[in-house]
Amino acid sequence: MSLRFWRRVRLAPGVTLNLSKSTASLSFGPRGAKYTVSPRGNRSTVGIPGTGLFYTVQDRKTAAARSAPGTRDKLSLGFFRRLVTPPEEKALVDGLRALHEGDETTALRLLEDACDLSDGAWMAGMIRLKREDLAQARQNLETALARADQLGSHFTKYEITPQIDLPIAQGVSAHIRPCERGTRLALVEICEAGGDLTAAKKQLERLIQIAPDDPVVVLSFVQVALDVSHDQDMMDRVIAMTAAAGNDSPIDTGILLYRARALATRGLPDAAIDVLTRALRRRKDRPERLLHQIRYDRADLYERVGRRAQSRREFERLYAEAPGFEGLPERLGLE
Repeated sequence: MSLRFWRRVRLAPGVTLNLSKSTASLSFGPRGAKYTVSPRGNRSTVGIPGTGLFYTVQDRKTAAARSAPGTRDKLSLGFFRRLVTPPEEKALVDGLRALHEGDETTALRLLEDACDLSDGAWMAGMIRLKREDLAQARQNLETALARADQLGSHFTKYEITPQIDLPIAQGVSAHIRPCERGTRLALVEICEAGGDLTAAKKQLERLIQIAPDDPVVVLSFVQVALDVSHDQDMMDRVIAMTAAAGNDSPIDTGILLYRARALATRGLPDAAIDVLTRALRRRKDRPERLLHQIRYDRADLYERVGRRAQSRREFERLYAEAPGFEGLPERLGLE
């Protein structure tokens, strides 16, 4: 069962920054999933792939938000202030201002001049990520992570709150910000995209230490664990880690699929079938590709345990819904 339940998406095809003249607002994310943070309130916009539907949640405005100063003032350094501001901090502010004004090339140059500051390196890494320059993005983010205790300090000073929607898999994005957790999650995706699974696993081991209950971290860990190794100790660790997994979100459903795969690898196919059956009980808002993969895996397990009629029936139902699903025509003898 080597098929992934989600095809990897291009890592960051639409990282954008919006700083309006009246408010400081950063908005990052691929088309269909955005998160905007601004003094006017926070707004989450999430699209369900293939449906055209979007959900937006707007927080209430506060009195402080209504009286917030404009972005131009926040990103401007007066003559006398420039005299006492360190060069790297000036480069950070000027880089953010250039980004606000739409000059991404100048912004990147200035922000990389500010890489001695963790926030400068972090923002430069995100722009490199947008440009799909994964090697340089990784270098910048590792530089930022080397001073993880300072991440976000300069953004806070200038009242800027960046947040990124990082595509973890098709249909699922993680909200990240300049902190250790968010930076390591970005590095996991970059290392995986570059084929360095050992480095990805190293980042995930640290994430499990600092955020063991984060479902995005758990999903990323079990996904990489089954890609990197099928040794018994690792499978037992995945099984233990996912023992309390629910099925309240698409991320939970993905975790259940990997739990089933670990159980099957350990020679417990009936237990794996039970987990997959539970995963299929919740379909609302679940990516279609994920549901199809669960059904494929369950049909495969039915065949393994000798329940051939159920296996054939399951494969045929899946073919009726998704005739182009990977490996399905061969399993049905249709080629």
